[in-house]
Amino acid sequence: MNGFEHLPALSRSESPECSVCIANYNGATMLHDCLASVIAQQGDLNIEVIVHDDASTDDSLTMLRAKYPQVEVLASTENVGFCVSNNRMVHHARGKFILLLNNDAALFPDALEALLTSAKNETLPGILSLPQYNWQTGILVDRGCLLDPFYNPIPNLDPARADVAMVIGACLFMPRTLWIELGGFPEWMESIGEDLYLCCLARLQGYVVTALGKSGYRHRGGATFSGVRDDANLLVTTFRRRRLSERNKTAAMVICTPTPLMWPLLILHLLLLSSEGIVLALVKWDWRIWRQIYVTAMGDVWAMRGQLLSSRVAIQRNRRRIPSSYAHAFRPVIYKLLMLCRHGIPKVSR
Repeated sequence: MNGFEHLPALSRSESPECSVCIANYNGATMLHDCLASVIAQQGDLNIEVIVHDDASTDDSLTMLRAKYPQVEVLASTENVGFCVSNNRMVHHARGKFILLLNNDAALFPDALEALLTSAKNETLPGILSLPQYNWQTGILVDRGCLLDPFYNPIPNLDPARADVAMVIGACLFMPRTLWIELGGFPEWMESIGEDLYLCCLARLQGYVVTALGKSGYRHRGGATFSGVRDDANLLVTTFRRRRLSERNKTAAMVICTPTPLMWPLLILHLLLLSSEGIVLALVKWDWRIWRQIYVTAMGDVWAMRGQLLSSRVAIQRNRRRIPSSYAHAFRPVIYKLLMLCRHGIPKVSR
């Protein structure tokens, strides 16, 4: 059993140039804006649009069938999460290129044209994205991200810099053959950090990760996962997001950091993470923060140590070389500390 029902589009191209893959869960109120932006793309484009509905309990499926018969739908029989949703769509896709697009994002009218033109002009395949803009304010959020030594994303706002450490999975474009080579998203990650991992893996194998300087997309950051966002100058997050974020960033560090430098970096990271959890629990006077976020995240990493180290050995052994550009995308700062100084103690909700 596939675990989903395939609802085919009324008409479909036999050889689309690009497959736009949209993961949806209870996003009926946002999905229209997303799909409308895809359908309104300028240029003579041959694309297919695939939506994976992750067992939504709202009227997403009804809306899709009534208003978007040109969209192929994979209707999951159970909630499987973001990583599985995207892996299923790409496996089903037939385009030369794939664009993973969040249901809470909307493309600028020239977005696909810009991505396809850039991809065709690249001498080396890689992962591409566009400038990300805040949905409400229209302010630039990032042109991809750099990383601090502990794999925390740092928004790149430099218009002159295109090569980045990672791009956000809300708008992630690449050749389908490259996705297959990299193995897609690790399904155990569930959600959060899968884009970080895939981009680091691509760069480790010598591929480029690029944020274009033109076009863009609007994004309701965190709207579908109660994510970290600047809400009236206050950072807001949830227990689940923090747990997954810390677990998955730590896993990406273990798997992708080249050379034995990983070990002292990991030890320092775990010490800082423990201190962060204790301080936050004391400030909030809520020890569930320490137990359910930090202890659980580090415990998960320990329980998975065999799997992570096996993945590290296989990936580090099979890389062509350590690209000099891999280290150039890191910055010698502790980004969490900068965010603490800028926004104060985050609000953590259940």
